[in-house]
Amino acid sequence: MATSTGAQLLVRMLKAEGVRHIFTLSGLHIAPIYAACIEEGIGLVDTRHEQAAAHAADATARLTRGIGVCAVTAGPGVTDALTGIANAYAANSPVLLLGGAAPSFNAGRGSLQEMEQVDLFTRITKWSDRVPSPDRVPTYMAKAFRTMLTGRPGPVFLELPWDVLSNGVEDSECPLPTGYRTRARQPGDPACIDRAVQLLEKAERPVIVAGSSIWWDDAPTQLAAFAERLGAPVYLNGAGRGCLPPDHPHFFSHTRKDALAEADVVLIAGTPLDFRLGYGGGIGESAKIVQIDSDASEIGRNRAVDVGIIGDSRSVLQQLNASVGDGKRDGWLSRLREQELAKAARQATYEQSDQVPVHHFRLARELDTVARAAGDSMFVADGGNWVAIAAKVIGLRRPGRWLDPGPLGCLGVGAPFAIAAKLLHPDRPVFVIQGDGSFGFNGMDFETALRFKLPMVVVVGNDAAWGQIRLPQVQLFGPEKSPATTLAPTRYDKIVEAMGGYGEHVNDPAQIRPALERAVASGTVACVNVMLDPDAPAASGAQGYAI
Repeated sequence: MATSTGAQLLVRMLKAEGVRHIFTLSGLHIAPIYAACIEEGIGLVDTRHEQAAAHAADATARLTRGIGVCAVTAGPGVTDALTGIANAYAANSPVLLLGGAAPSFNAGRGSLQEMEQVDLFTRITKWSDRVPSPDRVPTYMAKAFRTMLTGRPGPVFLELPWDVLSNGVEDSECPLPTGYRTRARQPGDPACIDRAVQLLEKAERPVIVAGSSIWWDDAPTQLAAFAERLGAPVYLNGAGRGCLPPDHPHFFSHTRKDALAEADVVLIAGTPLDFRLGYGGGIGESAKIVQIDSDASEIGRNRAVDVGIIGDSRSVLQQLNASVGDGKRDGWLSRLREQELAKAARQATYEQSDQVPVHHFRLARELDTVARAAGDSMFVADGGNWVAIAAKVIGLRRPGRWLDPGPLGCLGVGAPFAIAAKLLHPDRPVFVIQGDGSFGFNGMDFETALRFKLPMVVVVGNDAAWGQIRLPQVQLFGPEKSPATTLAPTRYDKIVEAMGGYGEHVNDPAQIRPALERAVASGTVACVNVMLDPDAPAASGAQGYAI
């Protein structure tokens, strides 16, 4: 009778699910998985740190709207990946972490790298468990897929002891399950839809705030149609960025605070009332709130809502669009557009600054210009003030082109997110918006990108400080009580050059664009290290840190 190891069964389940790459860092505990991947034709991308492997799996999940997979060895391999899984959990990203473990028969005897792993993940995953035997691998994998992608997505951890991976089971006794999961749409309760329509039709100053669910639920078309029918401005955050192009008449970005303070009805689609929305406090006290979310526990968190609709964004927006009457709110939109243009004009003075050291806004404008000329570019955001300012300048014409850590604010996603993006979309230029502090987390994984021949341009905004932390800390306590917030003006371009990539160092704002163009043309991993004015964000009113 034909037999298969637990690792072979696992990898066949991954292949059937459409997994193309597993991100990993080698360890003997998971060697059977490697062998099975070679047999089944699944690529292995070995990173320089397990945190990076988890981040790359996270980016894969977000970009494919499927699952991302990482496999790590026992003990420190698992704990190194924990931060990446915590970040994925906060961002509702369906990542499967496969963790090695000592053989079951040695459990509790003090094996190498033995520790309690399953309990570590119970609070930061949708499910964490230990696979008990090879014959149970297929059913555990089926449950993992179903759990990760049902309702609000999220990660899963499975511990796989050596004997579970390496021992065999007769194929006839262990068929691979099928039909274990369906991804059905979830429309909203018609009564809730009716109540929402009544509020929206009476609104004089409606506002739409749309977040990551617009991307996950594939709802950009439905969002645009509903905004046009209602006559409302749209503000995007999270993975929702790019779901309306910057020239869409209903897309606004500079006036969210003003609009929410004046709105009489606010529709929130798939974004929580967390720190990004002032925990709901930024919305006017008299405003009515309609909230759409697939997770009932998010409805009304931090602030009561008038209508809560449990459902996916695509279905609910279709329902609302079919029921709400045409809205003519040209005066409201025109007033906000005037405010947008005025704020954009003030921002443009910084974008055109010739100051030395370079202003963050000038660097962001040059990057946006070069990236648009390069084609259908993707951006990975990994840093503090430099990232926040770049987000105000860079225009996204399509969804799925912007990757940032998400609400956990985890640094170190730059190289691993970019690796995943380039693996999935080799024809798209990839730009990493990299802080000098965040470079230190997973900067060695630009070597991984070089090893796998994944060209990208890393734009380091170098203020020789943890700028987003240092500026408010100095304001609160003074420079003499702000230790651990400065860095050396390191030549990160030289670091990438030493790995085998291309590097340039820029002090003159007039040289930013030529340096970026040469980096794109290099066809390899290129780092442009730009020295920034550490005080510029505070002077331009663009700094921000939420606690």
